[in-house]
Amino acid sequence: MRYLMTGEQMKEVDRYTMESIGIPSLVLMERAAMAVAREAGKLVKKTDSIWAVCGTGNNGADAVAAARMLALEGYRVTIIIAGNRERGTKEFHTQLEIADRLGLSAVEWKDFIPGRCDLIIDGLLGVGLARDVEGEYKEILDTSGAMDHAAVVAVDIPSGIDSATGQVMGTALKADVTVTFGCQKLGTALYPGREYCGKLVIEDIGFPKISYEKARPFAWTFEKEDLKGLPPRPAYSNKGTFGKVLVIAGSPGMSGAAYLTALAAYRMGAGLVKILTVEENRQILQQQLPEAIVSVYKPEVLTGGRLGERAGIEARPGDESEDRAGEPGGSLEEEGSDAWEERIGRECAWADVIAAGPGLGREPYVELLIRSVLTSAYVPIVLDADALNAIADHPYLEQYYTENIVITPHLGEMARLAGKTIGEIQKDVPKTAMEYSVGHGIVCVLKDAATVVSNREGQCYVNSSGNSCMAKAGSGDVLAGTVAGLLAQKMEPFDGAVTAVYVHGLAGDRYRKDHGSGSMLARELADRLDEGGRQTRKRF
Repeated sequence: MRYLMTGEQMKEVDRYTMESIGIPSLVLMERAAMAVAREAGKLVKKTDSIWAVCGTGNNGADAVAAARMLALEGYRVTIIIAGNRERGTKEFHTQLEIADRLGLSAVEWKDFIPGRCDLIIDGLLGVGLARDVEGEYKEILDTSGAMDHAAVVAVDIPSGIDSATGQVMGTALKADVTVTFGCQKLGTALYPGREYCGKLVIEDIGFPKISYEKARPFAWTFEKEDLKGLPPRPAYSNKGTFGKVLVIAGSPGMSGAAYLTALAAYRMGAGLVKILTVEENRQILQQQLPEAIVSVYKPEVLTGGRLGERAGIEARPGDESEDRAGEPGGSLEEEGSDAWEERIGRECAWADVIAAGPGLGREPYVELLIRSVLTSAYVPIVLDADALNAIADHPYLEQYYTENIVITPHLGEMARLAGKTIGEIQKDVPKTAMEYSVGHGIVCVLKDAATVVSNREGQCYVNSSGNSCMAKAGSGDVLAGTVAGLLAQKMEPFDGAVTAVYVHGLAGDRYRKDHGSGSMLARELADRLDEGGRQTRKRF
């Protein structure tokens, strides 16, 4: 696990390190500058031209120091100053004075005549940026960005990127390498900031652990060693050891959603999966996934606003006798207004976790189905797709949320749930997820290019795995099943959701490595789910 910090949090890390611990600012700055100079030196020859574009804050001071180090090694470096140098920080003036004593003078942007440039050290704007870039700063970024042949090394964060949200503040300069100090900035883990960073180098410049703790980070991401937390597979076990998943999914013509969710739950390690779906899907699901129990119902008996004058439910139990316990055989057509609730109650009581929503459609009966699940279940529930649409259409269903609920919306579904536009959510994805989680006491998996997982305590995970080959129909169904498969193995809802998102992304990364970016199908994603944990599961 590694922290993701906002600019404000990193300022607190700086302050505590310097004022309370006593490590001088210039000591930290020299270590930061050495890292920038090292990465810059990898990209150019000594005969190439380097611009160090510097603001007047400590970010600019880092760039001045890096320029001085490169010049001492024989590189051709020009220091370019933006803004009013008289308003620069103490450290900025100190670095300029050191450079001047060594014969490396600085030129103001307004006096600079651009020529050839092979590498730009971007120290213009740091993590404190809070408004759109304008005036001279915008001119510099636009001019630098137009020099397509020049490589860019960003100091701490690409200039123009909001350190907390990843948004482009009017304009920004794309980097080939970003050298960030202490820990990754939250805005570089989110899009579009993430694609502006290029290669990210996280450099330890001497911040002690206690400084991070004092800043109280709320966001983090996973690294591969975190997969050691996957549930173990003890030798002395049976399918019940690894949990039972009830998948409530699929409508006429949408059997694939049920199949993919169930397949993912199995691939992620669940011991037994049952699919509750419409009668039309029975045959194809039995053929596609014979390992699953298939239980079916007739939607028409739930329409018209009544909960089932005729329940019209059938079940196909598994082949082994212990799987049949509590299951009706043949055709069940009970009379009475309580038949449906009773049936759902029995289905929910069978399960260790429920995944509801993929491919259910938006017919009126879906509201009744989701209400029955929410009021009957006493186990973790993963709500996806049309379950979330039903809740957005009928907000009273939110009153049935419990701490065991995990929702997995994409941006459109989240917009309907939260009453926002997609554009508003994209401006600050973690904020939207956390507001909904804290406000409703649940876990929210907000799916985006960088998926965010939040909980009722306001903790926030930002996913670092995955890629655009996963932008295919069915990938979300696979994720819902992945979460359910881990929760069935007794992972806590938040931990299971975070781990599932990371593993889901790793499966996509492995596919792209082997086959490229465009050809993956969702079932192939599901088939690769356990590869990430195969070498890292705890031994029993």
